[in-house]
Amino acid sequence: MISSTTIWIVIAAMGVGSFGLRFLFLGLIGDRDLPPWVLRHLRYTAVAVLPGLVAPLVMWPAATGGQTDSARLSAALVTLVVGYITKNILAAIFAGAAVLYLGLYLIG
Repeated sequence: MISSTTIWIVIAAMGVGSFGLRFLFLGLIGDRDLPPWVLRHLRYTAVAVLPGLVAPLVMWPAATGGQTDSARLSAALVTLVVGYITKNILAAIFAGAAVLYLGLYLIG
């Protein structure tokens, strides 16, 4: 078991690290213009973070004990296809949710 001192040290270190990252962008360079190459790369931040958050929930879902199932895979595939075709994030989310719930209802 981890001691309470160790937990508080980790919490404090994570807080300082989180503050440091935010201060770096907002405090130090917040009022300056960024070079075009930095702005170009920052555009892809959400595109890179979102799959990193969703992929573990599709491939190793806690609801199935870490076993991949066809309902979640088909919902992810439908979400990708609808998003690519329509370029509408709400349509992609609703289509994926509908396929997930329908798949869970039919498959069990």
